[in-house]
Amino acid sequence: MEAYKQEFIEFMVDAGVLRFGDFVTKSGRKTPFFVNTGFYRTGSQLKKLGEYYARAIEDRFGTDFDVLFGPAYKGIPLSVTAAIGLSEQTGKDIRFCSNRKEIKDHGDKGILLGSPIADGDRIVIIEDVTTAGTSIRETVPILKAQGDVDLVGLVVSVDRMERGTGDKSALDEIGETFGMKTCAIVTMAEVVEHLYNRPYKGRIVIDDTLKAAIDAYYEQYGAR
Repeated sequence: MEAYKQEFIEFMVDAGVLRFGDFVTKSGRKTPFFVNTGFYRTGSQLKKLGEYYARAIEDRFGTDFDVLFGPAYKGIPLSVTAAIGLSEQTGKDIRFCSNRKEIKDHGDKGILLGSPIADGDRIVIIEDVTTAGTSIRETVPILKAQGDVDLVGLVVSVDRMERGTGDKSALDEIGETFGMKTCAIVTMAEVVEHLYNRPYKGRIVIDDTLKAAIDAYYEQYGAR
């Protein structure tokens, strides 16, 4: 596993973004782990987050695209910080854009924030976590309504590696449905590999009991 992925996993633990216990996902599944990017709350955290996203984007998509789109609301800061990260790491000035929940009818009118989107634009969508793919299915029609655009791909922070509407993972389903590449900074398999029975700052984050709970979750909801 690349060093930056190991660092990102520890970064999530330190920020309280990656948590273990008893949770319920948006799709109603009871889960022993949860990822909430809302717990990135400082400027230094957002700067580092953007750098990790930028690394994953460059590894998977390069820089041959025009717009980084972050769906409202959590995707708004993600698109900004990742665009900054890409600029600093690669020297490529990528435009960023997000949507509003309600269309603005005065001043800077319309449904978009940031860069306009035009025919021919190549777009990478940036999200926090995809469980069932609901937000992406809502986002794609918004982008298609802006013009004849090319959806290059989707990047998320963590691939939960669980089923979408069928047996495949939600991330794979989205890629197939919309004809675009998908990637994550890390997968849950990589999280478990890095943290299981390995001391981190004086404690074991994933012990045998938690590992058994994670395995049981994937027996029920894991992608086939």
